[in-house]
Amino acid sequence: MVISSSNSYSKSNPDIVKISTTNKRNLRRFPQSGQIQIYQSSYRGSYSSIIRDSLRNAALGSKVLLVQFMKGGVKQGVTNAVKLCGNLTWVRSSHSFEYNPQEIENNKNLKKSIHESTYELWNFCKKELLSGESDQIILDEIFLAIEMKIIDKDDLISTLENRFTSGDVILTGTCIPKDLLLMANQITQLRS
Repeated sequence: MVISSSNSYSKSNPDIVKISTTNKRNLRRFPQSGQIQIYQSSYRGSYSSIIRDSLRNAALGSKVLLVQFMKGGVKQGVTNAVKLCGNLTWVRSSHSFEYNPQEIENNKNLKKSIHESTYELWNFCKKELLSGESDQIILDEIFLAIEMKIIDKDDLISTLENRFTSGDVILTGTCIPKDLLLMANQITQLRS
């Protein structure tokens, strides 16, 4: 095994490009573009680490928006978002519900209410993605909303392509369309 430092390697390899740092006035800092990160799991409710990280990021000064599309139970909605750590805005559906696909499909009023409140969240998210005001936006279970045909996949793709690019976007779900996987900078598969 050969161990060498970069210094000794560059001396022995003339093909290395030398970067001069003597003229620091010409150095420019380029803004970092935000990434699209996808977290996929075979089961719902496996994203507690993302919520933990969003709390940590907010406590460290980043402006974070956490939107849980398919979580009900607290009658929150866009107008009653919860603020934590001064920088985390946590939004859930304005409709209180427990996700049960059979019950939703068989109850037209419930289905309509879930569709309306989820679509309201999506419209709010689109404005936030295009504004660039958040350092991190988490769209929890957005792929389930696409699967349920509440949110149009092409609308999500278009919004992501036209978003303000300085902030990270984290998307979570179980069934992720291939088009969106191809857009991602990072894909993490969570296993049980």
